[in-house]
Amino acid sequence: MTATAARSTLAWSDLRGARAGVWGLGQEGMASLRKLRSMGAEPVLVDDKPVPGGVAGQPVLVTSEGGLDALRGCDVVVKTPGISRYRPEVADLTGRGIPVVGGLGLWLQEAPLERVVCITGTKGKSTVTSVAGHLLAGLGYRCMVGGNIGVPPYDPQSPAGPWDYWVVEVSSYQATDLASSPPVVAVTSLSPDHLPWHGGVDRYYADKLSACSQPGADLTVANGDSDLIRERVKQLGPRVEWVRAADEPGATWMAPLGLLGAHNRRNALIARRCLIALGVEEAADDDALRAAAEGYRPLQSRLQVIGDIAGVTFVDDSLSTNVLPAMAALDAFPGRRVALIVGGQDRGIDYAPLAAGVLARKAPTFVLTLPDSGPRISAAFASAGSPDGAGGFAGVTDCPDLDAAVTAGFGWARPDGVVLLSPAAPSFGRFRDYRDRAEAFTRAMRACA
Repeated sequence: MTATAARSTLAWSDLRGARAGVWGLGQEGMASLRKLRSMGAEPVLVDDKPVPGGVAGQPVLVTSEGGLDALRGCDVVVKTPGISRYRPEVADLTGRGIPVVGGLGLWLQEAPLERVVCITGTKGKSTVTSVAGHLLAGLGYRCMVGGNIGVPPYDPQSPAGPWDYWVVEVSSYQATDLASSPPVVAVTSLSPDHLPWHGGVDRYYADKLSACSQPGADLTVANGDSDLIRERVKQLGPRVEWVRAADEPGATWMAPLGLLGAHNRRNALIARRCLIALGVEEAADDDALRAAAEGYRPLQSRLQVIGDIAGVTFVDDSLSTNVLPAMAALDAFPGRRVALIVGGQDRGIDYAPLAAGVLARKAPTFVLTLPDSGPRISAAFASAGSPDGAGGFAGVTDCPDLDAAVTAGFGWARPDGVVLLSPAAPSFGRFRDYRDRAEAFTRAMRACA
């Protein structure tokens, strides 16, 4: 059974009086617990690895140690996005007629969809979401930014409205929970990611793009520079408006955003097109939009310049978890020497495209790899053969840790180059998360001083 065939049209109000379970107690699971309690319910709490002592004064059952049995006694189960919809336990519950739903999907069933825009994509969705929300606020509208970024819009602890608009980031995990879509949806990019959760790349693409075609969908604002997205135009809903990085040549309204790279220029353009599609008339006025863009703060660890030492620029792109953002990050520094630090948790990603892109780069590029995927990245460069650029490739060095990579990169990049952390791999294993990896990168940069 596919995720698209089993979507529930339940709304939060339908859960009043139901025996509910909350499965997964991360950020969204806790928001679901608060929502249910605000409705007078005391749900069963289940987690794969619960924290000792329970949550919010209530015990939490282990999924494999009685938790699944407890969920079988519920009328409905609200799962956290991190729990794959393709797990056998989900099939067990749905096979017994128990709906397994997600908080965002429940909220969208009753939301004023004509004032909601959903942003999805492998990479870039957080930037588009934050830019769109910032512009709306700068234009004088009350806007809630939520979903996969910020706070869940249904959380009783979220900032109080009323709101003029909601800008909602949707992950591929959350997309499988949606049984309705707002009239305007955006797709920023597409590349292989989260394959273990989805069970394969084709299913990942289908799940990701399903946010564009649920009942209510009308227009998809899509990245026209992506061949993968253009090849899947039939999955993008009734109408598509393509946005390319080269659109609006000469426009300067996005300059105050301070975003680096052609991909981020396209992200800003996608945000603008979404606002226009929502009927925000001021979004068509360059002067008004430039004024609204003032004061924007780029998101952390997304191609963020964190310092300059002895003429070398240090750039934190720790949230880069596959090849697509790593190549976009490199493209943001045309003509500059770049020491590229890559590697992390090994999820079996194909690094041949990374090797091909680096070897074709004309400016000098030195690749420093990190465990655990470092050896496979080095092997991809070895298999790629000689560079076809004008001698820009400076080789690959395997490093034992991030400190060693930063030190080596700084020494090579002097006097006017870039040390770029864009790992093309998740952080887990060596670091708690991408923030922990970014903090380690900042410490290593300071040590170079």
